[in-house]
Amino acid sequence: MPNLALGCQIAPDYENAQDSDTDSTITEEGPVEEAVEQTGTQSQDASDLNIDKAETQHEGLGEPRTRPATLRTKSGRSQQPQLEPVGFWHWEMAGVRMHVIKLWARTNLILAVAIFTFLCLFWGALFNQTRLSRSLGVWVVDFDGKVPPYQDIEPFVGPFVTRAVGSLINSGGPHPGYTMRSPAEFDNDPLKVRESVWNFEAWAAIIINPNATALLRSAVINGNASYDPLGSGQIIYNSARDQTTTASYIAPSLTMIQKISVSSFAKEWIAHLLQNASVSDLHIDTAPQAIFPGIEFTIYDLRPFGPPIATPAVSIGLIYLVVLSFFSFTFFLPIHMKYLAPKGHPPLNFKHLIIWRYIATVASYFLLSLTYSLVSVTYLMPVSNAPGSHVWPETNPTAYGHGTFMVYWMLNWIGMIAFGIASENMAMLLGTPWTALWLIFWIISNVATGFYALPLASRFYRWGYAWPMHNIVEATRQILFDLHPRIGLNVGILLTWCVVNTVLFPFCCYYMRWNSARQKRMAAKREAEWHAKMEKEKEQPSFLARVTTLNSRADGTRMRTVSRGV
Repeated sequence: MPNLALGCQIAPDYENAQDSDTDSTITEEGPVEEAVEQTGTQSQDASDLNIDKAETQHEGLGEPRTRPATLRTKSGRSQQPQLEPVGFWHWEMAGVRMHVIKLWARTNLILAVAIFTFLCLFWGALFNQTRLSRSLGVWVVDFDGKVPPYQDIEPFVGPFVTRAVGSLINSGGPHPGYTMRSPAEFDNDPLKVRESVWNFEAWAAIIINPNATALLRSAVINGNASYDPLGSGQIIYNSARDQTTTASYIAPSLTMIQKISVSSFAKEWIAHLLQNASVSDLHIDTAPQAIFPGIEFTIYDLRPFGPPIATPAVSIGLIYLVVLSFFSFTFFLPIHMKYLAPKGHPPLNFKHLIIWRYIATVASYFLLSLTYSLVSVTYLMPVSNAPGSHVWPETNPTAYGHGTFMVYWMLNWIGMIAFGIASENMAMLLGTPWTALWLIFWIISNVATGFYALPLASRFYRWGYAWPMHNIVEATRQILFDLHPRIGLNVGILLTWCVVNTVLFPFCCYYMRWNSARQKRMAAKREAEWHAKMEKEKEQPSFLARVTTLNSRADGTRMRTVSRGV
């Protein structure tokens, strides 16, 4: 029975080595042709049986007739008897040997170019990250002495910190993009600065509190022993937005700002105090912390990244989602093709087969995405915690409380459809072995744009915002860490992928059926051309064939003559 296929599997397709009896086709008439071939086989076998009987009846009249040994296929057609194996350098192997070497060289060249191109997508996404780190916005908001009731106090801490930030900017080294913002832009409310960081308007913020100078001066002049230097300022960031980018660029730069500020503050602060008062007027012994370090920053990580088991859910684990959606195609294809094999039933209408395949594929993704989602839950990833505050640090909040897991599962299902139907369409269009290259490209392009911050990549990678992986990663972080909600945009892009590929799916199925039928029609012609080419190589071998052959056609003929004489 012909091996029916409505797609392609990842396996090499050796050129000019087709067998006309094993070519696959995707036509509704295919099963009918098989039945005809089976009938022909049965008739031929019956005829052979009658001949055998006739030969035995004439056994007494002389030697029985013998038939040459032939190989018979399932369709009843005969093939040439098998030849004895020969060595690799034998003269009869010259043609096929050179053909195989050329194919091997061409395939290696194609693979080298393709792999180099695809891997450049990944390396290129990381190439300019240090130089482009200034695209990560960090706001510096100085409230010191600018908010009632502290407007009558001359600010010292605020201007000092802003100068420290300016010195870091002027140093010329890699750093995020610091921007000075006015308190009026936030209605003179430091909590709104925190909320802007939660809303992804900035990656981090440095806040100098309104009473920074007032509390510091009061501690020195009045001897306030309870003064806490950490009340001078705040550092706000959101590591769950992208833990790698935060740890690599945001946190180190903010730490440097703290070191610059704290290490040099005491010297300038004492000099400033002695301009207006003597040492005896200062209560240094009561509040020494008001002299050194003088100021510190309280760090607020609004959404700390954790627990560690969440790492696969927003990074490497999603690669398996791509792979599962792709390889389910090859697992289920033989099952779907049973509808076309007329074994006790007529073949299924091709249109109905397309509908069945699509529904069954989407249903499979529904179950497989549930399995994928349950893995994280099995290892106790929080999926039921209540949402948290937008302006205060929260540990392991989730966006939808007890409904978080259901939303997480549905996101993975939609993402699997976006990944999988696109791969099925490309598999039917490209065929083997090019489908394997598509899978490599699909994984690399999604990883390069999904696992790394696109603001740190060149403008060439802006297409990554529309790629499935970027939107799945962003939506997953929002669901699991209660981040700023952009899930509507993310799901909308994923659904667009699903709709476009669903529309293309039947066209790709019809194309695959047409292409398979065309390949079958051309199989006999290609086989004849192959035999003619091999005979020509035997008669007129190329220069490379001659220099890589141990003997010649004449030597082979002479050896056969000698063997017959013996």
